[in-house]
Amino acid sequence: MKNSIRIAVETGLFLLIPLILTLLAIWHWKPGVFVLGFILLVGGASLTYQLIAKQQLTNKSYRFAGGMALAAVFALVWMNVAVGGILGDDSANMMYFGVLLVGLVGTIIARLEPQGMSRALLATAFAIVLVPVIALRIGTPAFANGVVAVFGLHAFFALLFVGSALLFRHVARTNVK
Repeated sequence: MKNSIRIAVETGLFLLIPLILTLLAIWHWKPGVFVLGFILLVGGASLTYQLIAKQQLTNKSYRFAGGMALAAVFALVWMNVAVGGILGDDSANMMYFGVLLVGLVGTIIARLEPQGMSRALLATAFAIVLVPVIALRIGTPAFANGVVAVFGLHAFFALLFVGSALLFRHVARTNVK
């Protein structure tokens, strides 16, 4: 409970940055975006990370791998919900829910065990790489910014998921020995 309150306060302080930028008319966030950000940071990322940290209290690689995956998920959700979508204002953004579903189902099947988490995150990386391929094939308007930019952003997300998967694989191998 004490940790949850600390996280909520820290999140509120963190959200002061975009609030100040919005008040200065540099950013144009609506009130709902702040609420969403607070919910995602506190309810999603922070509390989930606490669960991961309790799973492996002493293993820093495990915690870092979980934190990296959560950061990627948070950024992916944020870009699609709060910022307006990676693929522009298009229904093709719904594919990202499929990517998240791959990761969630994989995590449930893995029961947070390192080897299973590695596989789940590799599958998530593969799913995120498929999104721009499918989007290009169906002709979404996001490619007005350039094919390289869209594929580059997806490659960045894939690298985060693969990096996390490799860390989980490292944890699994060191736990066996």
